[in-house]
Amino acid sequence: MLTQEVLEEVRELKRDCIVLAHNYQIPEIQQVADFVGDSLGLCRAAQRIDKPYILFCGVDFMAESAALLNPDKTVLMPDLEAHCPMAAQLPAKLVREAKEEHPDAAVVLYINTRLEARAEADVLCTSANAVRIVRSLPEKKIIFGPDVNLAWHVQRHVRDKELIPVPERGHCITHLLFKPEHVKRAREEHPEAEVLIHPECTPEVQLLADHICSTEQMVRRAKESSAREFIVGTEVGLVHRLRRELPEKRFYPLYEGAICRTMKMNTWEKFMKQLRERRNAVRIDPEIAERAMLSLQRMLELSA
Repeated sequence: MLTQEVLEEVRELKRDCIVLAHNYQIPEIQQVADFVGDSLGLCRAAQRIDKPYILFCGVDFMAESAALLNPDKTVLMPDLEAHCPMAAQLPAKLVREAKEEHPDAAVVLYINTRLEARAEADVLCTSANAVRIVRSLPEKKIIFGPDVNLAWHVQRHVRDKELIPVPERGHCITHLLFKPEHVKRAREEHPEAEVLIHPECTPEVQLLADHICSTEQMVRRAKESSAREFIVGTEVGLVHRLRRELPEKRFYPLYEGAICRTMKMNTWEKFMKQLRERRNAVRIDPEIAERAMLSLQRMLELSA
């Protein structure tokens, strides 16, 4: 836990800056953040705050979303090199090639994607609304990327459409760490616990879940469920948030080694340095931003 002296310093430095922390950030950053949540929820939160600076504690595509939605504010990152490996698996060139090969398909891209690729999309989605977005489109063929496991989850619920994963094996390296044996062992150790699994996990792991949930859906399920124990199948950072917000319930990480090294690049030292110096500004190309904004706006309309 942070000392009162440190908390007071942070409070003073935040007078003109809002701190947004993704669910996978270290406990200290979550403790001082103004909002903790998923990438889209954090960007929406930033729009409601009238401060000139946003310190976004997450990875590159999240900070880009914040900059896109808040053009009148300066978006900062503790570490500008925190590049999401999955987002990097889908360059814009691959999306354009898929569109040429399937001209009759709609392009739905996970928000966990760089702006250059999003600028080629018809609409974005999150892990929470992907099924709803795909189901709402008139097209019967959907180019979907970059996460093949999320695509499998969507296809499972929208059987009347054909999903074309781009790239073929795009994935989150952290969620790929979860194995069926982890679920079986966790159920044996905690037989009364609900098993919550993120749709970025492999199909074999998803099929063993009680509930397939995005990170925010996991938080909501834990709050609304009568269960007292939960096995959490996503990056371990969410377990800290759940334990903090629901101390009367018990949460167990499905696999302790499920740590996103990129998320953890945002150390406390880097966080404080940017809160003091304000140097790591996120820059986005205005032309790309304008095109990428269209796919984001359409998602907001379809998921309203």
